[in-house]
Amino acid sequence: MDARGWAYLDFLFITGDAYVDHPSFAAAIIGRVLEHNGFRVGIVPQPDWRRADDFLVMGRPCLGVLVGAGNLDSMLGKLTSSRKARRTDAYSPNGAVGRRPDRATIVYCQKVREIWGDIPIIIGGVEAGLRRFAHYDYWSDSVRRSILLDSQADLLVYGMGERQITETAILLRNSQPLFGIRGTCVVKKDEDPFSFPSPCIELPAWDRVAHDKGAFAEMFKIIAREQDPIRGRSLVQRYGQWRRTLIQYPPAAPLSEAEMDEVYDLPYARTAHPMYGARNENIPALEEVRWSVVSHRGCFGGCAFCAISEHQGRVVQARSRGSILREVEAMTRTMGFKGYVHDIGGPTANFRHLSCREQLFRGLCPNKNCLFPKPCPSLDASHEDYIALLKAARSIKGVKKVFVRSGIRYDYVLADGERGMEFLRELCQYHVSGQLKVAPEHAAPSVLRLMRKGAIDLYRRFAQLYRETNEALGIKKQYLVPYFMTSHPGCGLNEAVNLAMFAAELSFCPEQAQDFIPTPGSLSTCMYYTGIDPFTGESVYVPRSDAERREQRALLQHRLPRNRKAALTALKKAGLGGSGLARSLANN
Repeated sequence: MDARGWAYLDFLFITGDAYVDHPSFAAAIIGRVLEHNGFRVGIVPQPDWRRADDFLVMGRPCLGVLVGAGNLDSMLGKLTSSRKARRTDAYSPNGAVGRRPDRATIVYCQKVREIWGDIPIIIGGVEAGLRRFAHYDYWSDSVRRSILLDSQADLLVYGMGERQITETAILLRNSQPLFGIRGTCVVKKDEDPFSFPSPCIELPAWDRVAHDKGAFAEMFKIIAREQDPIRGRSLVQRYGQWRRTLIQYPPAAPLSEAEMDEVYDLPYARTAHPMYGARNENIPALEEVRWSVVSHRGCFGGCAFCAISEHQGRVVQARSRGSILREVEAMTRTMGFKGYVHDIGGPTANFRHLSCREQLFRGLCPNKNCLFPKPCPSLDASHEDYIALLKAARSIKGVKKVFVRSGIRYDYVLADGERGMEFLRELCQYHVSGQLKVAPEHAAPSVLRLMRKGAIDLYRRFAQLYRETNEALGIKKQYLVPYFMTSHPGCGLNEAVNLAMFAAELSFCPEQAQDFIPTPGSLSTCMYYTGIDPFTGESVYVPRSDAERREQRALLQHRLPRNRKAALTALKKAGLGGSGLARSLANN
């Protein structure tokens, strides 16, 4: 502040992550966007929430305090699927744990209220956005009310927040109320005069969803269908016990290509704050993305267990080729760059444009997925732009190799016919670093259906094409690595055995099995809590006990010596004690 000649701040941003000025980190983007629009912003990373000192270091801001837990939900960042403490935290200096409180958004807001009373507080990010309604919390095994009530903040920004935070800042500067901003939620007291937005839909109230799983499933279905920037309506949820009503305004409009360029062309330092270097500390999460480029955001893949579509949206918002190439060129002039661009991608690397043109005018299909159970006839699966982007990036002087590490959808590649095969050839020849990671997730048809993933035969077909392509190119050691998930809703013993058999067919044993974790906001979490598929009404079996979850993980990792006995016991329980897999385990 002294160096800039600032006597005051407009906004103070409290974040649960270390401060990294890179466009993969929310605090950096929001801070730079506000700065670009003429506001003075100070960022306090990972303050000691037990004392006031860190919050007071830059004084009281004039307009408000922004609060975010960081790039992850704070409980997910702390605990594993078995509710055990994680050993490292990628978003903290040197991976240290314990640098943020449990339910960080709530705790930070409480401290801000304690210090500054009625100062405007705006919360946002993954933790706040995915907990904006009544939600199931896995770590307490309970339904919690909206985080907006628990934090006592004035406004909640959900989704990617550039539009919302800019409009909010302007309203605060002009001393205007924070009502009616798309992509935000507010809470009103029942005794206060207020007109509900029109049109709007009333969700099942708190006292119903907290005790009635059918009502919870109904609430989720309504929320999911209204998360559309074109046709989405406002939603309200009453909290009668506290005489409060939550109001969610429709989602913010997606950023245009020019607006995306404007956000990502801001002058990010692309490194951690100098204070960490002075203490010989590094931020592990930065090392994962330091030499990576975000090409787009949003995902229309529709995986049930993933909340990206609820946070970034299903509408893909892409940067221009020129903006991306300028960033790569700037990388080549950056100290420490060794010629390798680690990734050019997004939530799904090969989703570089809208899934269909109709989305811009009619919105998203409320009752259909773009890729499940099979690709929609209107799907635009073209890889032409992505192929051209990768070719241009690898031709930049100083670039030795451009990798694609953010994952691709192989069913989308297959849907693109010959252009998809051209993309596969380009990928194998120039953009794979020895391993290509893809995510079939499971093999049992019933589980794949609940996951909203395509049939496992699609993976078999892609694996064959991948192998044939590498052979034709004369590339010998380039492997396809599948990701699998255990203990997803719908996965009982028979389905877990099905997955183990498929892994054995591939002669593949993952060193780490991904256990399903019910995180707020996802369809799979709704199914986990309610035992209901909210869109079909069918009952869903849910593996809940720690013992059953360990059994499923042991089956998938049956080749590991420590798991063979447990896997053999599970096969016998399933009536497959005489199977080839069981005999193989018994003989070893």
